[in-house]
Amino acid sequence: MTVDDEIVNRVTWKIPNALALVGSSDGNERNAMTTSWITQLSMEPVLIGIGVDNTAVTHRLITNGGSFTVNLWDSQDTKVFVKFSKPAVDDGTTLNGRPVRAFVTGAPVFDEAMAWMDCEVRHHLDLGTHTLFVGEVVGAAINVDDARPASMSDTRMKYGGVKRH
Repeated sequence: MTVDDEIVNRVTWKIPNALALVGSSDGNERNAMTTSWITQLSMEPVLIGIGVDNTAVTHRLITNGGSFTVNLWDSQDTKVFVKFSKPAVDDGTTLNGRPVRAFVTGAPVFDEAMAWMDCEVRHHLDLGTHTLFVGEVVGAAINVDDARPASMSDTRMKYGGVKRH
């Protein structure tokens, strides 16, 4: 039985997904991208998994740099995600005009994130169009404890389903 591409898209777009900015770096090159494929995978050690398109700048930076950050954003400020659907402009202190700093791994952490995790890559698995990067949390903070983190349903964005050609 063949499943209709449109049905696959509509069903996968209904999966509740967090929305975050993933920071990455390799030496002096830094980037951040919007992601909705993120989940906790283990409690001991605490491991976070993210899916990254194999052709993305972020994929190259995580592969070479060995780390990534996950920056959770307030659900009331989702416009930030549109700006990070393409490679970021880095002026040395900001990415796309948003202030960033380095913590444990050197990957960028956003000052405006409501919460963040700094992760060292422990595993990676090529799954076709995307790679699952598994990172151990080596740093974390909460900047705003009472806000609800953004999710895909807070936007008009859609990601997943079948590959568009």
